[in-house]
Amino acid sequence: MTSPFNSFITNTFSPPVMEARNWLENTKLPDNLELMNLSQAAPVDPPPIEIRKAIADASLNKPEAHLYGPVLGNDDLRLELSLKCSTIYEGNIKRENIAITSGCNQAFCATIATIAQAGDNVIIPSPWYFNHKMWLDMAAIKTNVLVLDDNMLPNVQDAESIINDKTKAILLVSPNNPTGVEYPSNLILEFYRLAKKYSISLIIDETYRDFLSKNETPHTLFNETGWDDTLISLYSFSKAYRLTGHRLGAITASSGRLRQVEKFLDTVTICPNQLGQVGALFGLQNLEDWLAQERLEILNRKSAMQAGFKALNDWKLKGCGAYFSYVESPFEVSSDIVCKQLLSKQAILALPETMFTPSNPNKNLDNPKKHLRLAFANINVVEIKEMFQRLENFTCS
Repeated sequence: MTSPFNSFITNTFSPPVMEARNWLENTKLPDNLELMNLSQAAPVDPPPIEIRKAIADASLNKPEAHLYGPVLGNDDLRLELSLKCSTIYEGNIKRENIAITSGCNQAFCATIATIAQAGDNVIIPSPWYFNHKMWLDMAAIKTNVLVLDDNMLPNVQDAESIINDKTKAILLVSPNNPTGVEYPSNLILEFYRLAKKYSISLIIDETYRDFLSKNETPHTLFNETGWDDTLISLYSFSKAYRLTGHRLGAITASSGRLRQVEKFLDTVTICPNQLGQVGALFGLQNLEDWLAQERLEILNRKSAMQAGFKALNDWKLKGCGAYFSYVESPFEVSSDIVCKQLLSKQAILALPETMFTPSNPNKNLDNPKKHLRLAFANINVVEIKEMFQRLENFTCS
C-alpha cells in the first residue's frame, strides 16, 4: 500500500523545542524549584513600548497596514535596512539587495529553494541549527557534514575536501547557534574565497549579529568585488527588537537572486507582516541606543556564564556568545539523558547535543555525545548564579 505521506517529511526529525516541551509536560518538577527554561533561544518579553505604540498607531490609522504589501517587503524598510547594513559592514548595499521575509527561517528556506534541488548537497557545520537541517531533509537536499574543531570553529581545508559536483552552497552561522562562537572575520573571508573558487554560494546566517562582543565589522565580504555572485546573508528582527510573533527576517543578496526568491515567497506568505514591518522600521530609525543597552545586557550574561563555568568543577565551556553557552557535561552518558535528569532533578530545561548533530543509534559508545546548549536569552545575572548552584548540586544517575 502506498504511504499517504511524503517520506522526506516523515523521516525528518521532530522540532527539538517542541520535543523539549513534551519532556516538560511529562516530567514532575521538584516542588521547591521553579522551572528555568534554557531551551528557547528567543526573547519572551514583548517589543519595547515605543515599537508597540508605533504598531498600534499604524493599526488604527494606516489602512494599508492591513492589506497585502510588496512580496519582497516594504520599500521603506528595505531601504532603511540597506543603509544600516552598509554602515555595519562598511560596504555598498542597496535596497535592491534586500528582501524582507516572514522570519529568518523563511529567509533560509527561500534562499535554499533558489540554490539547490533534490539530490544536491549543502555543506553545514555540526553542531548545526536544527531548523536548517530539517528544511534540507524535507527538501531532499543532502547535507555534507563539516565537523567543528576543538574551538568550535569550521576548518576551510576540511570543507574543501567534501565539496563535490553536487555541492551548491556552504552554510555558516555566526554568532553561532548552538555554540555561541563568533567566527573571526578572516575565517569567514577564507570560506568566501573557497565558495568563489568552486562557484558555489556562501550563506551566512547572522541572526545574532546585534550581540557581537567586539566593536568591529562582523566581516568584510561586502567590500569584495562582485560579492553578490557568492554571498547571501540572512538576518532576523526577532532578536534585535523582540518581534518574534511578527515573524520578520531578511535576505541580503543579488537583485537577480531576489527575483527568484520572490517566486517562493509569493506562493507561501505573499508578503511579510505589515504591522511587524512598521515596528522594525521604527526600531531601525529610532532605537539604536535601546538596542545598544540590550547588547550590553546580553554581554553581561555572557560574562556571568563564563565566570560560572570557570568555577564549576568538571563542566567544560566549549563556546559562549549571542544567547548561548555550549558545554560538555562531566557525566559518561549521552546528553539527552543528562538533560532529562536536569529537568526532573533541578528544573532546568536545556537541549542536548543529540538535537544538533547526526543521529547515532548506539548510545553506549565510549565517547557519548556529552554537550548541552544552555540558552541564557531569558535569565538575568542573578538567575544565572542560581543556575550554577543547581548545577553544583546535580548528579546524573
